[in-house]
Amino acid sequence: MKRLLTAIVVLPVLIASIWFPQLELVFVALAVAAVILGLYEFYLLAARRALKPDISLGMVFAVGILTVFYLGGEMLFMLPAVLAALVITALAKAALSEKSFESMLGSTAATVLGVLYVALLGGFVLGVRVEFDDGRAAQLLTFFFLVLMGSDTAAYYTGRAFGKRKLAPRISPGKTWEGAAGGFTASIIAAIIAHFTFFRDLPLTVAVPLAMTMNVLGVVGDLSESALKRGAGAKDAANILPGHGGLLDRLDSLLFNAPLIYYFARIYFEGK
Repeated sequence: MKRLLTAIVVLPVLIASIWFPQLELVFVALAVAAVILGLYEFYLLAARRALKPDISLGMVFAVGILTVFYLGGEMLFMLPAVLAALVITALAKAALSEKSFESMLGSTAATVLGVLYVALLGGFVLGVRVEFDDGRAAQLLTFFFLVLMGSDTAAYYTGRAFGKRKLAPRISPGKTWEGAAGGFTASIIAAIIAHFTFFRDLPLTVAVPLAMTMNVLGVVGDLSESALKRGAGAKDAANILPGHGGLLDRLDSLLFNAPLIYYFARIYFEGK
């Protein structure tokens, strides 16, 4: 029930920020807040294993990366420079401040990985919102969230009702092959619904394979985040969203799919 109530509160705001051009900054604010909170949760996981990520440095570079995506266009060529600056600054700062050099490698790696995992991957969603015209961006993002949220919800409830065979018991004992099948089926249904309701420009011969790929990447992203939590000895990344655990628990499949939807759109639609 808590899971459903959270969706009822959050989804209308998200949908409005996608479809109404005048609410673009609301979407930007949601994306920035999600990345910052997700990154903070990642650093909390790292801290559970005695790593000491530089939270302030990571946050600064996360905002910098999101700013580059927001400006878009030629500014995207700045991303490699920003990432290089992150690595150099993190290493230099750790070398100058670490009292124990034995922990320097792990702490620096955690700082950089958090930014790459949460901010860089998440930034591609922001890129879709600002780089395409309002109508196309709305279609792409609605398809994106419909497929991923639909498959995630179907996998959860199908797994609870019918799940018997474990998908990856060492990583996530609660996930089952039955749940994965339910999520995969739901992703195909979501793609068909999207085509016939708001995305006629995306033929079924493209929409369905894209949704299937997104579902597989989503499962990989989900299991990867579960592995991070298991490595940190945590059940959830945090307890921010009632019924959902941490925000990072909800971003896992989205993060792995964000570059896919961005580059798919750039190649498929801009080439026409």
